[in-house]
Amino acid sequence: MPQSPFTQRVIQVILAIPAGTVATYGQVASLSGNRRAARQVSRILHSSSRLHGLPWHRVVNREGRISLPPGRGGTMQREKLEAEGVDFDATGGIDLRAFGWRPDVPPPR
Repeated sequence: MPQSPFTQRVIQVILAIPAGTVATYGQVASLSGNRRAARQVSRILHSSSRLHGLPWHRVVNREGRISLPPGRGGTMQREKLEAEGVDFDATGGIDLRAFGWRPDVPPPR
């Protein structure tokens, strides 16, 4: 099944997130050309992570928190991020100023 151009851009953006950093669903959507498509990014992650070897664990919510519940991927996501050097505060949050991805390229048009 062919992928939409937006899905292809989302995959490329997620593949570009460096180890030790995180991006938000909204940031990925914006960099992919549709700043209002954060939920679509979530669906693409769910359906395409294994197929494309996406670093799914590097995408978090806008508050710098893991959206997946423990036992359904949340614990694994935290472990993967910690292994890459991402720190969590006492409440389970990530400081996006310290660990947020700052791509040097402008979003596609």
